[in-house]
Amino acid sequence: MVSETGEKVLIYNRSLFIDFHVIIPRGEVIRYTKGCYMETAYLKEFIALSETGNYLQAADELYISQSSLSKHIKALEIELGIPLFDRTSRKVELTDYGTAFLNCAKQIVDVEYGFLREVANRQDEKRQTLRIGSIPLMAAYRITDIIMKFQRENEHCTINLFEEESCNLKEMLRKNKCDLAFIREEGDVESEFAKFPFTSDHMVAILPCTHPLADAESVRLEQLRDENFLFLQPDSLLYGLCTSECQKAGFTPNIAYTGKRAENILDLVEKGMGVSLLMEKPIISIASSKLSIVDVEPMISTNIYICYKKNIPLPTAAKKFMLAAL
Repeated sequence: MVSETGEKVLIYNRSLFIDFHVIIPRGEVIRYTKGCYMETAYLKEFIALSETGNYLQAADELYISQSSLSKHIKALEIELGIPLFDRTSRKVELTDYGTAFLNCAKQIVDVEYGFLREVANRQDEKRQTLRIGSIPLMAAYRITDIIMKFQRENEHCTINLFEEESCNLKEMLRKNKCDLAFIREEGDVESEFAKFPFTSDHMVAILPCTHPLADAESVRLEQLRDENFLFLQPDSLLYGLCTSECQKAGFTPNIAYTGKRAENILDLVEKGMGVSLLMEKPIISIASSKLSIVDVEPMISTNIYICYKKNIPLPTAAKKFMLAAL
């Protein structure tokens, strides 16, 4: 069906029907689409691209390739019969149709989450316990925010929260001592676990503000070969990562201190005991003005995943939490 005057496009999404009105400028025609079957994942990608205005940045945030994102957006446009983005300028911008559709897409995503949460709540006749493990410094990665938001929205669920290093969290999953775990990895998580990307971070050098490299935009590890290093405890992933990266740079680090708390490491660096290598996000908010945080070049990144053990049915509460967190 062809319309020249603001037809209504009805979008079907799983069990959700939402009316989407497209106001069509006089003289233009679009295909009238009835009963579109849309992947909510594509709608989330559309929302992300509309917020960033950049395919590469949106793809990075979504943990998909730029080409996949482009194909999904194009599929949406073909299905709707309208252009969602203006690609003639350097920055990807929404068309008038895209602006109108953005509100609808957000409604679909919100309604889907609310609907599935309501269904899950009705299925929970008895109070459930959700066991979540996490790496330390949860607040820096918004893990505590997500957990408490979920707790407020799911009153029938009791959360038991455990803080451990990644290696210990994996063992807890193997022994069925927790349902889900926020695990940091520099590479792929073992295949025995299902993993879902949550966030990422990168390594920085922590230097006293009086250090010769304190004002540098970036530093190569070989420039620090003669320094004393202060690292997190030897059973932590970051200890292994830091020592291996130093060895790749051609030297074995002189480790003057290892400890469990980043705050102690920062204090010792500030007092001149040595330098440190840590992840940026947990440090940026607690480092004093007497410290300098310098990016390491080339970039050394780690990813944080939400993981659970494969071949074991997830409790309803765990499924709801995954939906809320990702």
